[in-house]
Amino acid sequence: MTRSPDRPTKPRSLTAGVIASALALAPVLTPIMATPAQALFGLGGGGRIVYDPRNHAENILSAARALEQINNQIAQLQNQAQMLLNDALNLARLPHSSLARLQQAVGETQALLADAESLAFDVAAIEEAFARDYGAAAAEGDFDAMIAGARQRWETSVAGFEDALRVQAGVVGNIEAARGQMETLVRESQGAVGALQAAQAGNQLLALQSTQIADLTAAVAAQNRAAALEAARAASAEAQGKENLARFLDYGTGYRPGNARLFRD
Repeated sequence: MTRSPDRPTKPRSLTAGVIASALALAPVLTPIMATPAQALFGLGGGGRIVYDPRNHAENILSAARALEQINNQIAQLQNQAQMLLNDALNLARLPHSSLARLQQAVGETQALLADAESLAFDVAAIEEAFARDYGAAAAEGDFDAMIAGARQRWETSVAGFEDALRVQAGVVGNIEAARGQMETLVRESQGAVGALQAAQAGNQLLALQSTQIADLTAAVAAQNRAAALEAARAASAEAQGKENLARFLDYGTGYRPGNARLFRD
């Protein structure tokens, strides 16, 4: 059988068609592949794509350094924001103040001392009273004057003990208020959000302690004052008793004999 002359030409026609199709798609694929290829590779002579590993590594290192710098800047900004927040908390003032209540308690104690019915807590007044009514002055004057002076000194001693009891009652009354203030200040100190609030709470606790010391000082002073007045009264009474005894035993000029007439002439 004789072979047909057309059969050998079919493979060549198919190959030519594939090549023609590839050439037709080349302008479309070129823009898609060009950018990534140029980014990772270099172009050699004649437009050939050449891979440069050193350039690729340098690009990666540069990108890593840039990312690290950005992370460092973000961390610095976060630290600065935290520092500003801490500064704001440290400068926050304590919302509670017990100064007015403490001053009121001290004022009440001072008022009790100022209302003393006996000798006042004044150096000049005490010196004048002792020079007039106590010690050697208690033995001066006539009998009625000495009795009046003794009675005045006794009334002053009784008033001194009354004043001491009043001051002690006021100090005891301040204990409950001090306990409430102490509880509030300790709670504020434990809940302080910054250094300033903690310091202010501590200062107010010290002020509360100073108030209690002032109350204790006032109570001790009032008690000692009453005891001193009673001791001064006892000493004055002793001096007065000695004077009265001396006057009682004083017979004047003594016995003088004279002429006696028993009957009328």
